[in-house]
Amino acid sequence: MKITRLKTWQVPPRWLFLKIETDDGCYGWGEPVVEGRAATVEAAVHELADLLVGQDPHRIEHLWNVMYRGGFYRGGPILMSAIAGIDQALWDLKGRDLGVPVHQLLGGAVRDRMRMYAWTGGDRPSDVSNGARALIAKGFTAFKMNGTAELAIVDSHRKIDEAVARVAEARDAVGPDVCIGIDFHGRVHRPMAKALLRELEPFHPMFVEEPVAPEHLPCLRQIAGGLGYPLATGERLHTRFAFRDLLAEGMIDIIQPDLSHCGGISEGLKIAALASAHDVALAPHCPLGPLTLAASLQLDAVCHSAFIQEQSMGIHYNRDNDVLDYLVDKSALAIEEGFCAIPKGPGLGVEIDEAFVEERARVGHRWRNPLWTHEDGSVAEW
Repeated sequence: MKITRLKTWQVPPRWLFLKIETDDGCYGWGEPVVEGRAATVEAAVHELADLLVGQDPHRIEHLWNVMYRGGFYRGGPILMSAIAGIDQALWDLKGRDLGVPVHQLLGGAVRDRMRMYAWTGGDRPSDVSNGARALIAKGFTAFKMNGTAELAIVDSHRKIDEAVARVAEARDAVGPDVCIGIDFHGRVHRPMAKALLRELEPFHPMFVEEPVAPEHLPCLRQIAGGLGYPLATGERLHTRFAFRDLLAEGMIDIIQPDLSHCGGISEGLKIAALASAHDVALAPHCPLGPLTLAASLQLDAVCHSAFIQEQSMGIHYNRDNDVLDYLVDKSALAIEEGFCAIPKGPGLGVEIDEAFVEERARVGHRWRNPLWTHEDGSVAEW
């Protein structure tokens, strides 16, 4: 069997799908994308195709190293996201060819279903209490909200009070037993994070995510010591090497690699194993489409330290299409009582409706994240 072609489609709301085809008719799907940089990642995928066409798709680890080590410049969000989607598609292809789900190829499932959480409140968080109640009514036992809108590097304490009030509102709405994730989204700089992290403690967050931007993670040793709840990060870390130093320093409690950004299932598995050696939990990042979610669930299936899974059904970005729209069998990723069964179909366990992909690719997208500014006109973190 030889790889013959890599096909890509940009589809609404902001995703890029990939299909790898072979000379004997076998195929696999993946999702290589950076939010807001779909066209750039797409170009990288087709550059990497030069290394893949004519090769045996079953040699996944070898092909991963060809893509990663075969270029002098490596790493970063674009290249690792391109590799990630290709890696997902290779695992999907191999599972389909052998007639087994990916988790069987990785040693077999340690769980039957995965606890899920959902989003509420939007980019600039608002009306979180009603949104949270609606999610609980659907059976979720956990949700995530943005903690704050934009913050200056040193801002008024009023902004902290407003953020704390929103979390208090959410906690009052759902009671003590529902888990609340609070995403700082890298918007909170060190001087403000010191205060905000501590003022959230009475509300017992499930975790605070990206408490500072990834380039400032070393400051967590000084500003977050002694907190009584977990800190999470990792969606903007792209290799096991970036996670290595973070874990060695004991700065984080939960890692959140994104399987469409961190090199795919192959690298995600290595990152998870590295975290497990430090007794750090796994909660893969996934505000993307059905293939990223399916790949994440295959990883969750084999990682004992995985405890909850993000998913983007109904998220505020999904205005034109949603996660299940592209599936032939939508029940493959159905969430019931806050859990999703580990997909048991071959490969990633989902079947993509290629005709619908072709139709929506004619619409395409040019999604960009918002560009925010402070009152003085300087650029703010989104």
